[in-house]
Amino acid sequence: MGYAVVLGEALVDLLDTESDGGPVFRQAVGGGPLNVAVGIARLGGAVQFVGSLGDDVLAGRIRDLLAAERVGTAGTVTAPVPTTLAVTTFAGPEPDFRFYGDPPSYSLLTADDVDATLVEGADVLCCGSIVLLAPTTLAAARRAWSLAPGLRVFDPNVRPRLLDGPQALAELRGVVAEFAAGAHLVKLSTADAELLYPGEPVESVAAYLREVGAGTVVVTLGPEGAVVAAAGADPVRVPARRVAAVDATGAGDSVMAALVADLLVDGEPAEPGGWTERVAFALRVAGLVCERPGGAVAMPTRAQVRERFTG
Repeated sequence: MGYAVVLGEALVDLLDTESDGGPVFRQAVGGGPLNVAVGIARLGGAVQFVGSLGDDVLAGRIRDLLAAERVGTAGTVTAPVPTTLAVTTFAGPEPDFRFYGDPPSYSLLTADDVDATLVEGADVLCCGSIVLLAPTTLAAARRAWSLAPGLRVFDPNVRPRLLDGPQALAELRGVVAEFAAGAHLVKLSTADAELLYPGEPVESVAAYLREVGAGTVVVTLGPEGAVVAAAGADPVRVPARRVAAVDATGAGDSVMAALVADLLVDGEPAEPGGWTERVAFALRVAGLVCERPGGAVAMPTRAQVRERFTG
């Protein structure tokens, strides 16, 4: 089994909660791509995280977590800026993010910083998320995408509060089409689909992304499961197991982590039904994540998934 490279942001989430009857923020290392990297590692995959980190105590905690989870950091760079904070509030289990830090610590990886040898040796490259909105890191993602000889997977992971009007959304829509055209797998949420392609059913969004070039498209639907559109088959819906969700932070990231971890073991499924089975497993991973607070720290092992969802 080879290794995956995950390129994207790492930051610190400040999660709104209570202590002794008063509001407090609980600190947690996060960022969608970082969550994916940790999730891959906990599911038994070898993985390298590529991105830019700040130079403060919080960045040290990010590095410590990655080291503890056996996520490689050979492709990370350090920038002389504070770590970006994502203040996270909840309406039910679904998180709402507001980002603080200028310039964002995650936005300073340049195309020249991309370790070509690291990317060229990977079996899977995973790109996407909010680094696509910063010109510097978008250029870095494009370079990595062009270098990757193996499987390329993509997740737009849209954050509406970072989009400055209709023009920014239109530009992001173009970037999504660009990366989808060269992707073996695209994973996005129903919220991503609704923002990028308003008024379109998720099956139509999946079909469109396949038409522009994506090999397989998975659209997560929260507690309703996911839609899978694979070559040679009509889109199908895969149901999710029912869980008592307390925090959906990182749930979509865990779906991507599970899919990448299985790509590292067995490559792409030979038949569309193989994708359905893999997505069903990924949804069980996400269900367990939703039953735990936090993002990266909520990622489970395969043994924990089997124990939680027997039968």
